[in-house]
This record gives sequence, C-alpha cells and structure tokens, in this order.
Amino acid sequence: MKDLLSEVNACHDILTKGGLILYPTDTVWGIGCDATNAAAVERIYTLKQRSNTKTMICLVANDFMLEQHVEKVPELAYDIIDLATKPTTIVYESPKGVAANLIAEGNTLAIRVASDQFCQFLIKKLKKPIVSTSANLAGHPTPNSFKEISPEILKGVDYIVNLGRDKVNNTPSSIIMLRNDGSVKVIRE
Repeated sequence: MKDLLSEVNACHDILTKGGLILYPTDTVWGIGCDATNAAAVERIYTLKQRSNTKTMICLVANDFMLEQHVEKVPELAYDIIDLATKPTTIVYESPKGVAANLIAEGNTLAIRVASDQFCQFLIKKLKKPIVSTSANLAGHPTPNSFKEISPEILKGVDYIVNLGRDKVNNTPSSIIMLRNDGSVKVIRE
C-alpha cells in the first residue's frame, strides 16, 4: 500500500504541472495527463505522432465524476458500467469540462470508470479525469507488457509508474457508442 500511495503522490505532482505519465491501467499500459489541460493533451498527440483528430479515452473515478463531464449520461450507461464483465469504455455525446482537443468531431468523448486501485486513487487525488491512451506510437501495435513499450515513449513521458511492470496486460477495453437518442453501437468488443 505504501508503494501504491507514493506512486499516486508522484504522479499527482507531475499531472498538476502539466506533465505526462506512463502508467498501468485496468487494461493496457497508458500514457496519461490531466484531461482538462489542453497543452498536456497536445503533448500526448505529439509524443504518439498522432493526429489530434484521433480520439483518446478519459478515465474517471466514479459515476459522480462521469456526470460532471457529460451533459447528460443516458440511463443505459449505468447498467453497462455495472454489468460489464470486462473494462468497458463508453462514448458519450456532449462532453464538458475537459480540454477541447480531447473532444472528437461530432462532440463526443470516450470515458471509462476506472476499476483498478491505482487509477482510482490517482483520479480521486487529482479530482479530475485523466487521459488514457495506449503506450505506443501511432500505427504501431499496442504493447502487451511494460517491456514492449518503445524507447521513444519511455523517453517522452515525465514519469513512469513503478507498479505492475512484470504483468502481461489484458486486451484494450470494449468500446460502446451510446447516443442520447438511446441508440447503441459496439465499436470494439
């Protein structure tokens, strides 16, 4: 627990200064920043050599934080969050309170309620959502473990979390588009 809390504190310091972290999530290793800081979000696009028209996921700590960053959370979202058997990201319409360069064309944002302890603690301490995008350069495969992360990514972040480095990660989250009109579209199973 002591290691977990010291890593949370170190990441909090970096994130509040607009820095980038490399961290284990409930799915794959991610590159993260304060999701409300447009300059930090831009640094991730630059690091990944990715166009900022490609969207990234935000992690929130709980339903309350989700409601602070989406104009209207459809009721079905709560059922999906509660019943999902694997990490599930939902794309919502009309996001709010995040960096404008995180919002996709069509005014949507992909958000997941984090399920792992480290992310939960970090987001609660920061009191803001964090970006979570896979730790790879654009066009390259998503690394399944820490040791598969490229040197460019390792050098490009301000802090690397010293937890879970020996774990082989799961697959990325499922992604579901949930429109305010009630329509549902599975983007990634």
